[in-house]
Amino acid sequence: MVYSFGEDIMSLSSLGEHNEGKMKPGFRTSAQAAVLRAVHDHPSMTRAQVAAEIGIPSGFAAETVARLVAAELIAERPAPASGRRGRPTTVLGAHPDGPLVAAAAIGQETWQVAAVGLDGTMMAATSRPHDGDQDRVLGAVAAGLERIRERFGPRVRAAAVAVPGTVAGSRLMLAPGLSWHGVDLSGLWPHYEPGSEFVAGNDATLAGVAESRRAPGSGSGTMLYLHVGDGIGGAVVQAGRAVMGATGAAGEFGHMPFGDPGRRCRCGATGCWNTSLEGPALARFLPGNIPGDGDDFLRHLLASAQAGDPGALPAIRAAGAIIGRGVAGLVNGTDPHLVVVGGLGPELLRIATDEITAAYHEGLMAFRVMPPPPITGARLGADGPLVGAADEAFTRLLTDEGLHAWATRG
Repeated sequence: MVYSFGEDIMSLSSLGEHNEGKMKPGFRTSAQAAVLRAVHDHPSMTRAQVAAEIGIPSGFAAETVARLVAAELIAERPAPASGRRGRPTTVLGAHPDGPLVAAAAIGQETWQVAAVGLDGTMMAATSRPHDGDQDRVLGAVAAGLERIRERFGPRVRAAAVAVPGTVAGSRLMLAPGLSWHGVDLSGLWPHYEPGSEFVAGNDATLAGVAESRRAPGSGSGTMLYLHVGDGIGGAVVQAGRAVMGATGAAGEFGHMPFGDPGRRCRCGATGCWNTSLEGPALARFLPGNIPGDGDDFLRHLLASAQAGDPGALPAIRAAGAIIGRGVAGLVNGTDPHLVVVGGLGPELLRIATDEITAAYHEGLMAFRVMPPPPITGARLGADGPLVGAADEAFTRLLTDEGLHAWATRG
């Protein structure tokens, strides 16, 4: 069913006189787009909760929800049984025939694609290893996105891709671990119809966005997200939005001068934090020969420890201390409520908790020590970059223009 959003779209700011001054300042958008964004950000909200979230009368919220249900954008379903008496409560979520984003995440060793719904649900997911060859990897990812478009048709409203490097617009400027540079990523997604969007971003930044929005308990306040892998990236995320900086390249924490000033990084600078976690830097802590070198050294150390090799533990503990001290510097500078570590971070946190904690506390300014922001492992795992990429695409779709494009789709 196609519904015209040209009818009865009101500016939320015009509702203030009917809502006892509860409207949020500076909020000029249609009620339908605002309700849709609330459901996207908080799946399983009730109509009353949505009304309170965006500040509109409950009756108007019910009418708006009905229009969105008729337009196949959201669905109402019974809430989980609570055991209480009274009328059963319904909650709002993604419509089974609603809009989708074709999302991709390219990592150092694997790529994945999936169709992602309004509530973050992944469908038709595919993951494959790769050899790093630029043309082969991009060709495989483009084919994967095209298969999603063929399967779901006009439900696919955008494409989004996360990559392990610095991104400006739709261009991958540099991915040191893959030795890629100057790659126009927009070729992965031809623009099929008006209103189609393409979003590209750094994998660590997008994973931080996803953790803030989708992981339970992570969405309040300011979050410092660190992705430990081939170097350290991340984001400062506030209210579900990453701080992007002047050129969109904020979050390259691995290139802060926390390392040995005598070591040159692949980025061209000296003393980068990343160089402290590379094979040559960690190898000096090993009593024997642990397989792996270069970019995969820390990964191999963790795998060796998981396999029961005690010889890997000295280097892992050293890596933990390096991470903990760097986190302290970032906490001192960014003042977050919470620190989340992803990638190899959760496993490193499990094995080297004592070393990370001790170095973290020793590096904090005195007033932060009691109590410091907690450090916790990421909840979304390897799916974080892909989910974050899709979320960023949805923020561009859930607008009046996006609703009109959905209403007039073929």
